Amino acid sequence: MHSRERDKLSTGGFVYARTNESGTVTDVIETHESEQAKVESWRLHVLMEAGYPLSLAERIAGSEVDLHRAVELLRRGCTPQTAAEILL
Repeated sequence: MHSRERDKLSTGGFVYARTNESGTVTDVIETHESEQAKVESWRLHVLMEAGYPLSLAERIAGSEVDLHRAVELLRRGCTPQTAAEILL
C-alpha cells in the first residue's frame, strides 16, 4: 500500500496504511463501531451537561432520539424522567 491508501473492511470501516519517514508501515484500523462510540460518548456528555442523570443519559445517547429535542425539554422545565418518557 502507498502512504495514504485505504482498503474497505468487509465488516465496515477502513484500514489505513501509513509510511513514516523511516519507511515503516503502520496499519490503522477505523471501524464504524469506533465512530459510533465517539458519537455516543459525545451525546452522553451533552446530555449529562444538560442535567440528565447517567442512567437516562446512557439510554438516550444510545438511541436515535434527537439530541437537541432532549436538551430542549429540560430547558423548558421537564424533569429528566419525564423527558425520557416523552423521548423514548
